[in-house]
Amino acid sequence: MGRKKTKPFFEDIKVIDAGAKGKSIAKAPDGKVIFLTNAIPGDVVDIQTFKKRKAYYEGNAVNFKSFSDKRTKPACEHFGTCGGCKWQHMGYEHQLFYKEQEVINNLQRIGKVELPEITPILGSEKKYFYRNKMEFSFSDSRWLSLDEIKSDQQIENRNALGFHIPGMWDKILDLNKCHLQTDPSNAIRTKVKEFATKNSLPFYNARNQQGLLRSLMIRTTSTNQIMVLVQFFYEAAEQRELLLNYIKEQFPEITSLQYVVNTKGNDTIYDQEVICFSGKSFIEEQMEGLRFKINAKSFYQTNSEQAYELYKITRNFAGLTGNELVYDLYTGTGTIAQFVSKKAKHVIGVESVPEAIADAKLNAEHNKIDNVEFYVGDMKKVFTAGFVEQHGIPDVIITDPPRDGMHKDVVTQILSIAPKKIVYVSCNSATQARDLALLDGSYKVTKTQAVDMFPQTHHVENVVLLELR
Repeated sequence: MGRKKTKPFFEDIKVIDAGAKGKSIAKAPDGKVIFLTNAIPGDVVDIQTFKKRKAYYEGNAVNFKSFSDKRTKPACEHFGTCGGCKWQHMGYEHQLFYKEQEVINNLQRIGKVELPEITPILGSEKKYFYRNKMEFSFSDSRWLSLDEIKSDQQIENRNALGFHIPGMWDKILDLNKCHLQTDPSNAIRTKVKEFATKNSLPFYNARNQQGLLRSLMIRTTSTNQIMVLVQFFYEAAEQRELLLNYIKEQFPEITSLQYVVNTKGNDTIYDQEVICFSGKSFIEEQMEGLRFKINAKSFYQTNSEQAYELYKITRNFAGLTGNELVYDLYTGTGTIAQFVSKKAKHVIGVESVPEAIADAKLNAEHNKIDNVEFYVGDMKKVFTAGFVEQHGIPDVIITDPPRDGMHKDVVTQILSIAPKKIVYVSCNSATQARDLALLDGSYKVTKTQAVDMFPQTHHVENVVLLELR
């Protein structure tokens, strides 16, 4: 039998940078890069590697020799176990620095495009309690800490209502207090868990696919409206009404209380019937006098205040005078299209999700906007030469694609119609950079600005203005 190779162990290594996906970077004595998940730039650590590749290692800091001056005390007791806010231990100004660096590196290294002077990243005024949507999972087998496992105590109640442990689809971390959504989010979650436990309502078990209570979604708006949606695994009218009536009585400020009975294997509700138990079936967000109806299935940017800033930058980059035909690709529920409409002659939004377009049309009607049109379908199939012939060549294209970026056929189509300006909004600067490289022959990047929508995480949005060469 061959001996099992020991994984390399490195001592006294200085962490030098932060990289993609929130990992930090160190250099091994052999010159290879080491990716770490639990240290920050400036720390000096001993590293146990667990993965070796041709060009890099992956490892964990197992011993801290000295701590970085970029460190700060995490606000949340669940930091380190919960996978949510991976950068809470880094000062906010340093988070912003590394987010901006990542965007610039991607645009230069992947995009290989010439960059103008960088407009500094826009930080978020709220560092915590900024999310307008949270989804919590019920479980009858909560995650146990190492101390709990080691102790001989018999743990009677394993009920949990919280988040999935990273990489564990069936283990849920029970939350005491989450720092991501404003009150009464924590109170609703805590009371629901207490009441359900006290009344012996069965919590879901993902492995065995049994148990009544599956998930709890809470949505809030800047207009102080609250939506709560409880997802049940099967219909048990008496128990369901017991819980929903309790929520309604305890939290009269809830404006939309809804539920779903979902008997399938996964938690997604997009193919499920949502039933309104009390109040309205939607909540409303507003922005510059525009009102947007949000239902249980609607997509809306999860940081309302920063979404407003992001949209202002987008409109600003577009430089509209009132005479332009604008195409808004990947329009979602049409928020950007409606937001820029008062400064454009006509706006056309295209999106693949039928429900999102239905929302967009309703919102436009609701906002009495008559210079926008919305079309639904797969972008590469809808956005064709025939479509452009029918609707006219746009002066400006605004595009806000999903994480994968734009399909190459969409990029080809943009190049063939050659609008004067493209404003490219992205939640993944690596795929944005790949697309900019494809556009680089015809377009010059004249502005770029990163926007932090998700403090305490490594995620960052970026807006780029491209002008025809």
